[in-house]
Amino acid sequence: APQTTPPPSGPVYNAREGQTQVEAPRVEASVTVDGALDEEVWSRAALLTGFSQHQPVDGRPSPDSTEVRVWYSPTALYFGIRAWEPHGAVRAVLADRDKVDADDNIEIHLDTYNERNRAFVFVVNPLGVQADGTKSEGGGWIPGANIMPGQNDLSADFRWESKGRLTDEGYEVEIRIPFSSLRYPSKGVQDWGLQIVRKVQHRGAEDTWTPAVRASASFIDQAGTLVGMTGMRHGQVVELNPELTGTVRGTPGSASAGAAGSGAGSSRGWSYDADPALGGNVRWGLGSNWVLNGTVKPDFSQVEADATQIAADERFALFYPERRPFFVEGVDQFNVPNTLVYTRAIVQPEAAVKLTGKVGRTDVAILSAVDAPGSTPDGGRPLVNIARLRRGYAQQSTAGMLYSERVGGGRSNRLLDADVRHVFGGMYYAQLQAVLSHTSEEGASRTAPMWEVAVDRTGRSWGFHYGLKGIGDGFAADNGFVPRAGFVEPSITNRFTLYGAEGALLERYNVFTRLTGLWLYDDFFDGEEILEAQASFNSQLTLRGGWTIGVSPSLGSYAFDPADYAGVFTGWPEMPVPFRPSGRIGTFTTSISVSTPQFSVFTASAGVTAGHDVDFFETSRVLRLDYDASVDARPTQQIRVGVTYRSTSFTRRSDGVRIASTRIPRLKMEYQASRSVFFRVVAQYAATERQPLRDPATGGVFLLRGGDGTLLRSQRTASNQLRADWLFSFRPSPGTVFFLGYGSTLREPDPLAFRALDRTEDAFFVKVSYLFRALGG
Repeated sequence: APQTTPPPSGPVYNAREGQTQVEAPRVEASVTVDGALDEEVWSRAALLTGFSQHQPVDGRPSPDSTEVRVWYSPTALYFGIRAWEPHGAVRAVLADRDKVDADDNIEIHLDTYNERNRAFVFVVNPLGVQADGTKSEGGGWIPGANIMPGQNDLSADFRWESKGRLTDEGYEVEIRIPFSSLRYPSKGVQDWGLQIVRKVQHRGAEDTWTPAVRASASFIDQAGTLVGMTGMRHGQVVELNPELTGTVRGTPGSASAGAAGSGAGSSRGWSYDADPALGGNVRWGLGSNWVLNGTVKPDFSQVEADATQIAADERFALFYPERRPFFVEGVDQFNVPNTLVYTRAIVQPEAAVKLTGKVGRTDVAILSAVDAPGSTPDGGRPLVNIARLRRGYAQQSTAGMLYSERVGGGRSNRLLDADVRHVFGGMYYAQLQAVLSHTSEEGASRTAPMWEVAVDRTGRSWGFHYGLKGIGDGFAADNGFVPRAGFVEPSITNRFTLYGAEGALLERYNVFTRLTGLWLYDDFFDGEEILEAQASFNSQLTLRGGWTIGVSPSLGSYAFDPADYAGVFTGWPEMPVPFRPSGRIGTFTTSISVSTPQFSVFTASAGVTAGHDVDFFETSRVLRLDYDASVDARPTQQIRVGVTYRSTSFTRRSDGVRIASTRIPRLKMEYQASRSVFFRVVAQYAATERQPLRDPATGGVFLLRGGDGTLLRSQRTASNQLRADWLFSFRPSPGTVFFLGYGSTLREPDPLAFRALDRTEDAFFVKVSYLFRALGG
């Protein structure tokens, strides 16, 4: 399309020349968001230029030119983007919301409180397809997603407009962000942090408007500033979001003799149970600074089921991200180190309410819910209350407190947390945390601490993270995700980075060396022997164009706490002998991985892990072999196909028997008919097998205590399950949706044979939801 953007007459801000304080003009006007910057008002907008490369090598001028125009009206902030692409093809497809990471895209970061540790994020690809969320620094795992601080959390959805188009020179995007979709201070003159990030797929790079460098404890702190904004109208926003859902679940009747596992499921009589539900959410934006959310019998179904993970250490639970809309609102304000808030612990609340906002520099977040029965010892309904306060001080530092409780149903768990993240010297921060939990159940009570101290240096060529964490015996966080207690763990991590010359094949070489140890909690203070120790050397090469190669050898040494095996015996049930764990076992494994750039129609990755490892269930020496591979193909602008395969296997070294294996192939196909309509089919097969557990010293089969207290011989377990789902989705805007789906589970006796699949359950699903929105003065 020909370029019709009027020549600029407004102020120009070249960030590479230090011009990062932007006075965007306030104009009493509006434009049609159509992807063409042809209205006269765009000529008066402030013009942002002078982009720099940030990844994979910082500090260099961007080879691709980018211009961003910005102005605001009394009700909205406007961005117009022109991105030139003379070196390669623009990568862009028609995608569903929040799925533009494989495309060329533009990110707009708005730090509306100008505190330099948190920002709203708005992302568009060249066709104007949207992704949005938040970026937060400090704390721990963000409870709304399985990501670390400093990464984008795309779980939240905001209401804004965007449209893009490809041009002969590259692409052009037009954006309108209403002030009613943002939170910002209640004051007459506003100064907001502003950063623009451009992702360029053909060279595997990210550019930033201000010259963001790697030698800094904060990315957000390196943003520019929108200064002097006045006369903005936010209003009070009330959103009513009723939801009608219906699920029809089917189960087979009794199979005839010999039918099980023979494919006879289709001839059985099936019974179906309908489960219609009416619920809804209310969101009240109390001015620009506070939001009150409420929900009654909400639909917490997930549009796409969790992709099955393989636990690297089978002793501990897996972390799955939160996807439920009620919980992701303001999720960053519940951010706390060591994941003391994990909202998926609230299984199926009958009702819940949440208040999030800010008083001065203090974040306030309160959540209360009545959970479903069945999640407590006596099957009662527990009451969940969580309150988080966090105050900013100095430029980027924060101090916070958390109170969390889950009470009722015969159990109570309460904890109190205090944490500090202090940033100093530009590239350093120190983090301190102290927590105390109190748990009562069946007349017994216990109190236990958690504590952590860490210091971090984020240098360009050398960085480190040194930490010491302890969790006392009996510590529990019923509303969090703390899979292990009763230990003290020191860690020493160093990063060394080498950069190639401009235009060289090798762009960056990272080396992470990590040493960790683990003591039982009391043993650490008594000077006893270490229980576990690990050393790893992770190296990654980033090559020109976006290729990456990783090689990561790892050494380990493991002893076993006899208390973990107190219920395990060997011998005969009539004369059981307590199992004695093996002595210390050394391990050595190596992981190798390769990933391609984002080519125009596909990207791929593959990896393997092999070596001598340990099986913690048997305390035996094993040979470990893991594979993983993925291919994501986009043959047209509307079709996406993703294929992944993951497997792991343990082979006992003493007798060569493969004692455990998991294989998970997965296929996902999507057809994006328009920005609001798509079809999806997902098929995932999980084949798992575990041989009877044996004593590595005698070869005898373990005796395990059953639910009635009797000792039973360990048995072989196996499962070969295929899960297939399809979904039609119509989602014109956040909150207004129509979903229609079907899912089926099939099983067979032999893994990955596909010859005798027997359908064991299925379900039809429909959801209708509409968002009513009222904006008052």
